[in-house]
Amino acid sequence: MAEKTRYSDAELEEFRQLINEKIALAKRDYEQMKNVLMNKDGNDVIDTSPTYKILEEGSTAQTKEELMNMAARQQKFIQGLEAALVRINNKTYGISRISGKLIPKERLRAVPHATTCIEDKLGEKR
Repeated sequence: MAEKTRYSDAELEEFRQLINEKIALAKRDYEQMKNVLMNKDGNDVIDTSPTYKILEEGSTAQTKEELMNMAARQQKFIQGLEAALVRINNKTYGISRISGKLIPKERLRAVPHATTCIEDKLGEKR
């Protein structure tokens, strides 16, 4: 039996559904982070209680910086998932960009935006 060179349309559709679900969740989380950063969900007393403001400013700045980093990672994750949808449309999804071999389904279910199989990924780091 010849080695499989790409996933079937049915398998690609299964991955499309998985990726669309992950995109919806990731976008929801990203919007929540943006709302916190913009104080849209704020119900705090930052404007009205200056008593401990100086002590809290450093902590608030650090928290916002961490949240901005998380939001940036989330945005990159969403872009990776959207790129995976493009590869599904092109019928190149699940094919390692290094070796051209099929990426195992287990890896794609765990990391749906993966573009390399584990062997290629480990070889890439050497």
